[in-house]
Amino acid sequence: MAAGRFRDRTQAGQLLAERLQAYAGRDDVVVLALPRGGVPVAYEVARALRAPLGVFVVRKLGVPGHEELAMGAIASGGVVLLDEGLVQALGLGRDELERTVAAELRELERREQAYADNRKPPEVEGKTVVLVDDGLATGSTMRAAALAVRRLSPTRIVVAVPVAAPETCEELRTVADETVCVLTPHPFRAVGLWYEDFAQTSDDEVRRLLADAA
Repeated sequence: MAAGRFRDRTQAGQLLAERLQAYAGRDDVVVLALPRGGVPVAYEVARALRAPLGVFVVRKLGVPGHEELAMGAIASGGVVLLDEGLVQALGLGRDELERTVAAELRELERREQAYADNRKPPEVEGKTVVLVDDGLATGSTMRAAALAVRRLSPTRIVVAVPVAAPETCEELRTVADETVCVLTPHPFRAVGLWYEDFAQTSDDEVRRLLADAA
């Protein structure tokens, strides 16, 4: 690790795993990665903890006509989270909502199928779930993931990332039982600044790492 930066996602995952050794070798631990960038990090964590690895796909629900504005999220397992206050304030009808959810559900299912390769996702009910991404700026996707996983009845949720904005790492304590952030630099600016190699993770790499972990 050079001058407060990770060499790449592999090294970041190895260093993150060192912070999670309390969960190593337990049969109640599951590691879930937020694809795509979270998968190489989570692969190293799952390997070090000797835990099963899966992906947890989250898609933002954009306001129709203003897609950059999030009105909620949809996640693996068909979990839909809506900002009811925003939906009411915008006067969005049930038809508009259902169309938006259906479109994102199709994309979510496409991604899950692309990564699954006929493998069943790990069971999370009654388990300690370690949710991993390569870094957090606003943390909105991880927040949605944690809230969605909570509905699947785990006993504990641990949010674990190599790098995060300090305030984001702190805020996620409201939705997770524990947050582990290796680096919390200030000023933060962007996740990619804290990696020497931050090349985009491909679908092929995701599939290869999941197959290796299996």
